[in-house]
Amino acid sequence: MRVGAYAFLPFVLGAGLMSGLAMAGQEPPAAQDNAPAPLSKKEIRKREKKLSRELGPAYREWLTEDVVYIITKEERDAFLQLSTNEERDQFIETFFDRRNPNPESAENSFKDEHYRRIAYANEHFSSGIPGWRTDRGHIYILCGPPDEIESHPTGGTYDRPMEEGGGSTQAYAYEKWRYRHLENIGENVELEFVDPSGSGEYHLTMDPGEKDALAHVPGAGDSLSEILGFSTRAQRFSNTNGTTLPAPLGGSTFNEFDNLEKYFKVQQPPPRFKDLAEMVTVRVVRNQLHVDYQADFLRVTDDSVLVPITVQVANRDLSFENRRGVQSAELDIYARVSTPSGRMVQTFEESVSNDFPESLFASSVQRFSIYQKAVPLRPGLYRLDVVAKDVRSGNVGTVSAALRVPRYEGDKLEASSLILADEIGPVAKAQLGAGQFVLGSDKVRPRIHQEFSNGEKMGVYLQVYNLKTDAKSHKNSVSIEYRVMRDRQEVWKVAESSEELRQTGEQITLERFVPLAGLAAGRYGVSIKATDQISGETMERKAEFTVKAALENKSRAAASSTNP
Repeated sequence: MRVGAYAFLPFVLGAGLMSGLAMAGQEPPAAQDNAPAPLSKKEIRKREKKLSRELGPAYREWLTEDVVYIITKEERDAFLQLSTNEERDQFIETFFDRRNPNPESAENSFKDEHYRRIAYANEHFSSGIPGWRTDRGHIYILCGPPDEIESHPTGGTYDRPMEEGGGSTQAYAYEKWRYRHLENIGENVELEFVDPSGSGEYHLTMDPGEKDALAHVPGAGDSLSEILGFSTRAQRFSNTNGTTLPAPLGGSTFNEFDNLEKYFKVQQPPPRFKDLAEMVTVRVVRNQLHVDYQADFLRVTDDSVLVPITVQVANRDLSFENRRGVQSAELDIYARVSTPSGRMVQTFEESVSNDFPESLFASSVQRFSIYQKAVPLRPGLYRLDVVAKDVRSGNVGTVSAALRVPRYEGDKLEASSLILADEIGPVAKAQLGAGQFVLGSDKVRPRIHQEFSNGEKMGVYLQVYNLKTDAKSHKNSVSIEYRVMRDRQEVWKVAESSEELRQTGEQITLERFVPLAGLAAGRYGVSIKATDQISGETMERKAEFTVKAALENKSRAAASSTNP
């Protein structure tokens, strides 16, 4: 193991219970470009409205009221894609955890302060609409209390400074807020709010002349520059700087570009996290090694799921070196599991060596290096990233994907992932629950590409949970049906019962090899259907796989027979 080999790379898998290295005799499928066409802006808005309507009232309120000013677009899009309330609850928790200035503390000062600001805004800035919806509430929630407030609740006489044309006028009610420093905006930031309607609803303005109550009253409130004949009142409304100020006397310090930038920046959510940008940069620049992965889910308890994550790299993509008759390559793997908001759950890094005798190198290089870690996780949504580096060439490959860990309800028939494997078999007692590709008392090595030759047998592995038991015998009664289909036509079928399985209790493990001999090359589907005879419940798991002609796989099948 190489500790720290990739501490700079933010990619995900997670420390786990089991690991293993093996070789599988598969040929990688041809790469296909299945990326969907990008949506238009109109389609994006339509989709977002539909997703928002599907949220429950509490989650819609959280998104459109509680965090509307502080959530980034990326986070909002991610939240709208969540499919369960459990995932949404987890997202909300990690949303605030990510912003906590002291992650080790049991209290979240950011969250507490955020909701304090909302309460303050509602108490002090309401004016026919909730205070959080007003401009003052918006700025207060984002920026906090200003360092200084110049308040004029009744307006009154306003003496213009010379850069605003001088002279006196009557003003609407207005306030000036001053912040000594605002992150990413600047120093000594001054914001002005005006209430021209007299309703108590002040709005943020870019125009210092908007508070002039006599601007449209002829002969009243003229500026000194207008009294002296240097300008006319009409010129106020043809300014090119976005204001209705009179012509200045002695030059103006007003910069319309700085003012416009400040106006929009101060209303935006806080900047996106720098580490996310770094993640994107690393992923785009360094992705020269193709990495495949597969995640499966098996229940441990009602609140814990075992997630075996299998990572695979083609040996032919690695750089080998001949060392005294042995071809050697080394692959470093770094990984991390994190929440949708980026809070790290676990990290893992390890160095894996591949050594082949010269006599077997030609066949071995056509196979794959497979590495697996099994991670215990709570149900919910996670981010899975993994990076693999070929030590000799320096080439790096990455995986980034959503990891949706299901919750297994305790009152209905449930099942694990259906795993298609090229190896299923018992393990020694010393390896129970640990070792390479070990699930309980079985070794189950997934075939990630789900391709088999018609000279092989395809292993299927499934756990079924929450079977009812007879009150007297304490045994379950379940019927199992295995089917292989092609183009909606059944090509193979087998059934078995609890008596044949010789298992009792609320859980059974199904493991069987499906014969592929005689099947023509092509795409197939396999299904396992379980029916609880006591409760009457039925559940089904399906998967697709590809059959290739034995001649296409002759050399690979021979090579795979030597696998451990």
